[in-house]
Amino acid sequence: MRKILVIDDQLGIRLLLDELFKKEGYKVQLASNGSEGLQYFEQFAPDCILLDMKMPGIDGITVLKKLNEKKSKTPVFLMTAYEEFEQTKEALQLGALKYFAKPFDIFQVRDEVNALFTN
Repeated sequence: MRKILVIDDQLGIRLLLDELFKKEGYKVQLASNGSEGLQYFEQFAPDCILLDMKMPGIDGITVLKKLNEKKSKTPVFLMTAYEEFEQTKEALQLGALKYFAKPFDIFQVRDEVNALFTN
């Protein structure tokens, strides 16, 4: 069973993605901030990460940098409520595959994640 780690400080987003991906047959782990997300990354060993860019404490860019320090090859999709070109550009340079601007189309997110595992 494929595993997805969702790191987002918004409870509604976490619950929506949890429900969506469980229906798709994934095992889902939810983290409410970057620090918790990094802990779950070690314990849960996800096949994919959905990562919020703007969170209190450790933000998405810092999480990406820490994943790079660990030499992680886990695919990361970034989610952001902000159209901040420089941060998004930096995130993509740090290895994020793609970003989704909030509010995003959950079916597009689902299709992108599913495409990772069907190619």
